[in-house]
Amino acid sequence: MTAAAEVKSRFVGRRRARRRSARSLRAWYRNPSLMAGIVVVGALVLVAVLAPVLAPYDPIKQNLPDALQDPSSAHWLGTDRYGRDVLSRLIWGARVDLRIGFLAVLIPFVIGSVIGALAGYFGGWFDAVVMRVVDVFFAFPFLVMVITLVFVLGAGETSIYLAIAIVSWVAYAKIVRGEVLVVKEHDYVTGARLGGLSDRRILFRHITPNVLSQAVIYAMSDIVMDILAIVTLGYLGIGVTPPTAEWGSMILDGQEFLTTHWLQATIPGLVVVVTSLGVSWLGDGLADLMSPEQRR
Repeated sequence: MTAAAEVKSRFVGRRRARRRSARSLRAWYRNPSLMAGIVVVGALVLVAVLAPVLAPYDPIKQNLPDALQDPSSAHWLGTDRYGRDVLSRLIWGARVDLRIGFLAVLIPFVIGSVIGALAGYFGGWFDAVVMRVVDVFFAFPFLVMVITLVFVLGAGETSIYLAIAIVSWVAYAKIVRGEVLVVKEHDYVTGARLGGLSDRRILFRHITPNVLSQAVIYAMSDIVMDILAIVTLGYLGIGVTPPTAEWGSMILDGQEFLTTHWLQATIPGLVVVVTSLGVSWLGDGLADLMSPEQRR
């Protein structure tokens, strides 16, 4: 190749890269689900991070003379049976539920992706054992297993993390395994084998980065399931240990006063719904953005 041809090739390549970047940027702004998810989830994360600044009162400090007050300028959403400010507990509850909901996905995501990649790439007896274990876990409802494990392990954040990790990794293993089974037959993987690259390098440097998009998309829906599980555990009284502010326990405390002080249980429930919708919209947007049509 002559020097002029090489310069022209580089110029064309850069121009195509700029066009792809411009199309990707337009895809972000033209995706209403993605933008709505970013706005809702971003706002909730910002509230959770700034909870010490935004909360007007201590969320766990009791003030019995002010119990069960209606909304006012002093307490925008009123107070609960112990005189605690509902708005402050709602804000601090966002920090607890979102932290557990997002972090609880990381452990099963990593463990399940690694196990699924190994099973799909090497196959054999290891693949057979992994898939039988996956089938056993899929035979039981997610929430039932999480509730059972937390009940056995005891209430608290650590038990919630462990229970969700034990139950959730199988979904990521199944997703990644299926993707690896397809990708490992591609020409570039065959070429890497013929080039003498090790199985570890082929699997983790060439295959895994190309198969994680579906697992990432699934993680968004998994976050919704985790948040619902956390709220359910709190509502059943086996979740985060009181008096820590948490949305499920707030619903439990307020249900007794639905006819007189309905905001105490309704507002945390609505926040759970909005959070679930925001994360779902974000997942739908990422699914569209990572689709093959958008990546061309």
